[in-house]
Amino acid sequence: MIRREFILGALAAIAAAPAIAAPPAGARRPNIVFILADDMGYGDAAAYGQRKIATPNIDRLAREGMLFTQGYAGAPVCGPSRCALMTGLHTGHARIRDNTAIAGGKTGTKGGGTQLWRRPNLLPEDRTVAQYLQAAGYRTGLMGKWHLDGFEANATPPKFGFDEFKGWLIQFDTTPGYWPAQRVHGDKLVDIPENANGRHGRYEPFMVTDDAIDFIERHREAPFFLYTAYNSPHSPFTAPDFGPYADRAGWADDEKTYAAMIHYLDQGIGRLLDKLASTGLERDTVIFFASDNGPRSEPTVQQTRVADFFDSNGGLTGYKRDMYEGGIRDPWIVRWPGKVAAGAVTDVPVYFPDFLPTALDLAGAAPERTDGVSLKPLLVDPGSRPAERLLYWEFYDPEFRQAARWGKWKAVRLTRGGPLELYDLARDPKESTNLAARHPDIVARMAAGMAREHVASAEYPDPGPATTTKPGKG
Repeated sequence: MIRREFILGALAAIAAAPAIAAPPAGARRPNIVFILADDMGYGDAAAYGQRKIATPNIDRLAREGMLFTQGYAGAPVCGPSRCALMTGLHTGHARIRDNTAIAGGKTGTKGGGTQLWRRPNLLPEDRTVAQYLQAAGYRTGLMGKWHLDGFEANATPPKFGFDEFKGWLIQFDTTPGYWPAQRVHGDKLVDIPENANGRHGRYEPFMVTDDAIDFIERHREAPFFLYTAYNSPHSPFTAPDFGPYADRAGWADDEKTYAAMIHYLDQGIGRLLDKLASTGLERDTVIFFASDNGPRSEPTVQQTRVADFFDSNGGLTGYKRDMYEGGIRDPWIVRWPGKVAAGAVTDVPVYFPDFLPTALDLAGAAPERTDGVSLKPLLVDPGSRPAERLLYWEFYDPEFRQAARWGKWKAVRLTRGGPLELYDLARDPKESTNLAARHPDIVARMAAGMAREHVASAEYPDPGPATTTKPGKG
């Protein structure tokens, strides 16, 4: 639960705002920057109550923009969450619904191992926000993590609307990690000699920031979409040093390292903000900041201890891979100087499928298909609220699971065909009291909505009473 002292006030509900018209002819369309952290929990930023790690630049985004107290990722792990972000489809409709697939996709190995993994990947018929914005005249760039390629050579960012890509891909074992020996530029592998033979010469988050700044500099005259997808603070715990936490008494080294990883992520965000200011683009740029799922990359003793030491899930129940709030509720901040009121706080529930329609609304374009809604009316008028709607998630590790949010109600189903748990998040954000037996009418309504939103796919067919898949590392 977000700490009470950090909630500046709930917003009054009024009728849904009307559709926003396209920008007038000749008006500059805003640049759009999406900054994505990896496995950063709801409580890992000071703006959301973190007491041990300083995040001055993330806090600056919140202070100068709108903080969402009930913002959600697209899924409880990396791949499907990023798919929802890029395609505007929730995991009942999206191509990628887990880090592994039940069928379809392609098989391959990772990390030099011999175990075969079946990974899903985007297909040519899928459309991303980058493709829409590219068609609308935006220059598009992705710096960092893609995670939608699986083992398919034709599922790389340049094939899905990104004019420029510098980062890493699942299909190349030499490119992931914090000290990669190689990186992908476009569709080509490029050596990182400073990291050759296991050396730790260039830290990947620093490369992401450098490449993002270079992209801004080169495209300052035209509207651009920049997707800046950091690895941090995903496992393994590694950083150039302990940063400002080297002398923290009583902290274990892995706790100091985790804090340093967030420190350097926050510093990178600060450098991006400084670049936008120095180029005069600050007021012409909408910045979104979020994390792709909850904290604790793997359910190990070490990572659980570190997550609990920092209260990374902000007191919510669950971690990454869980359908409870701790697995899917995340930091969500939007800054647009002069348009979004500084210091605004909203409790409107939003999630990753909303980004695509929002970005296209900002660009004066329209999507062909989306499960989200444009948040532009809310951003420019924090007194407005979208019509009440069902937010939906499904996931397949270790078996088919579902969750849904409708107003104050949250439903969770942990087995295919199993009973629904029901929680009143307004009174019980920690999901400690299952109210299903007391509200059969709400349970029936949620169950009907969840059944409607789940559509089986080639990668995730409906096989019967239970579905299992190999757990993929996010």
